[in-house]
Amino acid sequence: MLLTTHNLAVGYGRGKHRTTLLSGLNLSLAPGEMVALLGKNGVGKSTLLRALTLSTPPHDGTITIDGQDASTLSPRQLSRLIGLVATTRAIAGALTVEEIVALGRQPHTGLLGRLDSHDRDIVNKAMTDADIAHKAHNNIQDLSDGERQKAMIARALAQETPIIILDEPTAFLDVASRIETMQLLHSLAHEHNKAVLLSSHDIAQSLMLADRLWLITRDRQLIADTPERITASGAMNRVFDNPAITFSPTLHDYLLQSSSH
Repeated sequence: MLLTTHNLAVGYGRGKHRTTLLSGLNLSLAPGEMVALLGKNGVGKSTLLRALTLSTPPHDGTITIDGQDASTLSPRQLSRLIGLVATTRAIAGALTVEEIVALGRQPHTGLLGRLDSHDRDIVNKAMTDADIAHKAHNNIQDLSDGERQKAMIARALAQETPIIILDEPTAFLDVASRIETMQLLHSLAHEHNKAVLLSSHDIAQSLMLADRLWLITRDRQLIADTPERITASGAMNRVFDNPAITFSPTLHDYLLQSSSH
């Protein structure tokens, strides 16, 4: 396993004023698999991702990455193990796609960021693999949301990390771009042997393409299993507080049941 947690507890706040959202988490990420983290807003998805990327310290428990205690890793070591794609529409600066993707080489090139021919080959391959090479010389600000997301995924690919973690990668995308992005992430896991973890509200695509789900229920229990077993267990109906919102196994999505009079 590339990443494992033991009795992990995550939340926010420090010292005496801490709120724990999720606890007792024993999770694992393996190369060659795509894992979708599902749950309602505010249940702790982003908090868990921040803890796994060491952006915020966990409240309890341990995280092991590539056989090493994550708390002992330097930021540089961590940046060679985990590529992070955050949810944002705002990308500062008038940079081209190629320049954005080249930033992914920083963990390997140092502060000066000088790229040699090997680095440039990796940047070009990352853009090709993310299907954004045709926009290499376009300003990132001139791209559609879907193209911009591909550029950010290409930057993570250029980092050459075994793990890629994405927080709501389809949040601002239209239907076609959502499907393209999820298909791209699926192929990165299966064809490039990456461990891909993403949080998502795209239930149908997650159920179709993810190898495993991490499903957070409304009472903050995390269930880790295959989509087939989770849907068969009825756990998908433990996500929302409103009993009228029910999961349809045939549609792979939620429906609001109309009340009969």
